[in-house]
Amino acid sequence: MSQAMEIRTAQPVETMPLAPAASESAAILSVIERMAMNPEMDPDRIERFIVLKERIDAAAAKKAFDAAVAQAKATIPPVAKNATGHNNKKYADFSAYAKVVDPIISALGLSYRFRTDQSDRITVTCVLTHEGGHSEENSLAGPADASGSKNAIQAIGSTLTYLQRYTLVQALGLAASGDDDGNAAGMGELIDAEQVAVIRGLLDETNSDTAKFCQVMKVDGLPSIPASKFKDAVAKLNAKKARAAQ
Repeated sequence: MSQAMEIRTAQPVETMPLAPAASESAAILSVIERMAMNPEMDPDRIERFIVLKERIDAAAAKKAFDAAVAQAKATIPPVAKNATGHNNKKYADFSAYAKVVDPIISALGLSYRFRTDQSDRITVTCVLTHEGGHSEENSLAGPADASGSKNAIQAIGSTLTYLQRYTLVQALGLAASGDDDGNAAGMGELIDAEQVAVIRGLLDETNSDTAKFCQVMKVDGLPSIPASKFKDAVAKLNAKKARAAQ
């Protein structure tokens, strides 16, 4: 049975006067329309104005996306743990997250979908999109969960739902503390957002290639690093930092 939970109603995004970026975009569009009506206008000049408008629109869409995600993160309450995983520990499954998250992010103009790829590992990509047009995505990968008496399809399904939940949690910057489902899915607990930030900082300090570092750690991306390997990852980068300082 799911634990009782209180879902806070998302406050609608405050309606603001026409933003400077939107006003500027509209002004440029008007210029483009007038230019297009002039048969003697240089097409290259029109193209430059079109590119400028696209840049302004993209920046405005990114700003709206970031604002919506920030408000979603501030509004979404802790999700009640409704399932039992490894060592009989409770965790919140994907349906529990969806029940809380979906109505809140929908009110903020956000939506998500998943893209899946399977080779020797299962990769799930969560694509988070704002109605303004900007979208971002993050991916996690793991092996099929062959634990227990699952058949091949069930093993894949178990890992898919785990990866869907975790990529959504990371896309929205939510906490998933005390979640033990990763062990049941054969992946183990993954590093959290703060630990990802620590590793990214060290990668920048040491001018390290993120893709090559992930290869060394045998993961598809920094968020896929198991929590048990966090200290090892930091130690590797600190050792490189120390060598560079000599």
